[in-house]
Amino acid sequence: MTAHPPRRVRGERLETRVTADQKSLIEHAAALQGRTVTDFVLTSLQEAARRAIEEHKRLELSVRDSRAFVDALINPKPVNDRLRDTVRRYRQATGI
Repeated sequence: MTAHPPRRVRGERLETRVTADQKSLIEHAAALQGRTVTDFVLTSLQEAARRAIEEHKRLELSVRDSRAFVDALINPKPVNDRLRDTVRRYRQATGI
């Protein structure tokens, strides 16, 4: 006997108004994929939401990383023994 994944209970509701053209387009796309309009809309919205969140995270990291990089250029840390040792080992290994 095949085990079925547990069904998700959909207790929340989203509603929206669309134009006749939008509805027709959505219905056509759902039909082409052999899905219900509800399934098509939910899947599309979830994918769009995930993309928006990921894009925001990348932008947020990019800004933070850029600031850290510029700060490191403007305010470099003093050279310490560990850095000197690392440079020495690098030069020995590469022959530079």
